[in-house]
Amino acid sequence: MKYLESREFLGKAENLPVVDVRSPGEYLEGHIPGAINIPLFTNEERSEVGILYKKQGRLASIRKGLEFVGPKMVQLVDLALELSPGGELLVHCWRGGMRSESMAWLFETAGLRCSVLTGGYKAYRKHIRENLFQEKEMLVLGGLTGSGKTLLLHEMQELGEPVVDLEGLASHKGSAFGGIGQGKQPNTEQFENNLYWEMSKIKESYCWVEDESLHIGKIFIPKPFYERMLQSKLLFIDVPHEYRVQVLVSDYAMQDINLLEEAILRVEKRLGKLAARQAIEALQSGDFYETASILIAYYDKTYQYGLNRKKEDLVCRLDLTEIPPDSYSDTIIKQKKSLLGKNLPGIQ
Repeated sequence: MKYLESREFLGKAENLPVVDVRSPGEYLEGHIPGAINIPLFTNEERSEVGILYKKQGRLASIRKGLEFVGPKMVQLVDLALELSPGGELLVHCWRGGMRSESMAWLFETAGLRCSVLTGGYKAYRKHIRENLFQEKEMLVLGGLTGSGKTLLLHEMQELGEPVVDLEGLASHKGSAFGGIGQGKQPNTEQFENNLYWEMSKIKESYCWVEDESLHIGKIFIPKPFYERMLQSKLLFIDVPHEYRVQVLVSDYAMQDINLLEEAILRVEKRLGKLAARQAIEALQSGDFYETASILIAYYDKTYQYGLNRKKEDLVCRLDLTEIPPDSYSDTIIKQKKSLLGKNLPGIQ
């Protein structure tokens, strides 16, 4: 059995299975991306062992733990063997103590090679908070609502650019309508875990991210990460109004009309009662173009307010209104040399 610090453990996790032996409840609260939960105890068993430890001490809790684990040892080993055809596993619990060591011992009796995360998941969380930036320069892509920023980032990624999709990680598009058609959002802790994982996969010294507010739905971007975004160059793209409306119609016209109406009502106070009523009437009549046009006017004011708070020398504007949309991505990529202010491999 080996003991690995967080950096080495995560490096090996790129190629080896990670087994999280904490209870299912702990795992759901937050886990290393890609880790498989093979819990030593169920939620109820963990609670009972913990209560016994407080009331009767270590020995009593160990005995109860053995009582729980004994009947399922074969099942635990079978799961581990199935997970690791190569015969090697990475194992962790909350603090890197008895649970991970016990499970690693059990797996090794079955012939597997195991490495345990020193300090457990708690140490991992400390590590990612301290190393989230990884000294990468950020290029922030901005633009008014409907500019298709997320779509463009995906296209740029397909062209080989290093991209971190914050909205994809958050399962939310960042507005009152942003949760419609998306899956369940992770909690902020898991979002941070996923963000670090994506950042760690980028080998270049820079990455593209989308301009966001501090929170995306119920998710809060880690404050140091967000502050780094605010201090980074922002490439603001101008696209035709018609294009923006088409993007919004494409994104939302097929969604549940009741959810769209609820979203309009959530911003009614800021949109104005008249505009909100007009937007709902257009929505109910199936005129999605008019609905989008009304909402764009509101979101333009909101975005412009945020843009005005950014230092002027950090904002670069790129006019895309006179070129075809299928050239947007290439045109944006060509700006990175001036944004970064230095030569990078691959820059033309």
